[in-house]
Amino acid sequence: MKILVVEDDGALGLFLQKGLKLEGHDVDWVEDGETALLQLEARAFDLVVLDLGLPRKDGIEVLVELRRRCERTAVLVLTGRSDVEEKVKCLNLGADDCLLKPFSFYELRARCKALLRRREQFADPVLRHGGVELNRMSRKVKREGRLIELTVKEFALLEFLLARQGQCCTRGELLRDVWQMAPDAGTNVVDVYINYLRKKLATPEDPSSEAIIATVRGAGYVIGGGGIKQSLRIVRSEVPFGQIHTRSIDRRVQA
Repeated sequence: MKILVVEDDGALGLFLQKGLKLEGHDVDWVEDGETALLQLEARAFDLVVLDLGLPRKDGIEVLVELRRRCERTAVLVLTGRSDVEEKVKCLNLGADDCLLKPFSFYELRARCKALLRRREQFADPVLRHGGVELNRMSRKVKREGRLIELTVKEFALLEFLLARQGQCCTRGELLRDVWQMAPDAGTNVVDVYINYLRKKLATPEDPSSEAIIATVRGAGYVIGGGGIKQSLRIVRSEVPFGQIHTRSIDRRVQA
C-alpha cells in the first residue's frame, strides 16, 4: 500500500517511514503542508498519516483540501492536542482516526492496518492477469494456483505493474515509485528485479514469463500488451519527474 507521512519532526518522520517500510508499504515522507498537497497531486495514496502542527500550511488546511480532492484516501491524524474538541473537529472534517502523541509504533501500525482493511472492503484487493493473482491484503502471489514466494521489493514491483495493466511503466517511473530513487539514477536494478520476477513466475508453458511481463524496447515494461502502442506515445511525451522534492531516507537498493 502507498502511504504518505506528513510530519515536520525529522526524527519521528524518519522513524515512521522506516517502520512502515519494514511492514512492506511504499512510504513517502514530507515535512510541510504545501509539499504534502503537491505530493498528493503527483501520486495516489491509500493512507495519509498527517500531523497537525505543520509549517507552511497547517494540518487542518491540508485535511480539508485532501478531503476535497481524495474522498477514498484514509487519513490518520497525529496530534499533541489532547482536547476532545480538536479530535471531533478533525473527524468532522474527514479524518478517519486520530492518535494522540506520544504514541507506540505498535498502536500506530495497528490503526493503519485497520484503516487499510476498511478501505479494501470497498475495493477488490486481488490484482489478476494471465493466471497471476496478487492479493494486497494477505500479500500472497500465485500463478495457476501455485504459491510464489517474493521478497518485499519483488512484491512491490509486481503490484506496481499489475495495477497499471496495459500501460508501459518506464524504468524512471519504477525507480521513483518502487525504489524511491531518482528516475535518472545510473543503475540497472529494475532490469535485475524484472529478471528475478520472471524466473519466479515461470511455468513450463511460459518459461521466460514474457507472456506476463513484456519488454517495451527502449522504454520499460508492461503487463497486458493491449496498451503498448498507446503507452509508447505517452513515454515519448513524458515530462521528467522532479518537481516534487521529498526526503529520501535510504537510497540503497534493498530487497
